[in-house]
Amino acid sequence: MQCRIGCGACCIAPSISSLNKAAGERCKHLSTDNLCQLFGRPERPKVCQDFKAAEWVCGSTRQQALDTLIHLEQQTLDD
Repeated sequence: MQCRIGCGACCIAPSISSLNKAAGERCKHLSTDNLCQLFGRPERPKVCQDFKAAEWVCGSTRQQALDTLIHLEQQTLDD
């Protein structure tokens, strides 16, 4: 699956510890049109580089992606 251009759910819903980013907070490297400003650059965090869009995570809409990622984030906090 290809990333939905302008979705940004993976840059909002989860926490990203290497960027000191809390869950639900917009990444400081996310542009106003929801594009990663570090994409393809060496300083992009490994966790971001390793994330691959998948239908089971991203669903068919941006809202589905946000809902799934929020749910997954909450599950990891409960453990």
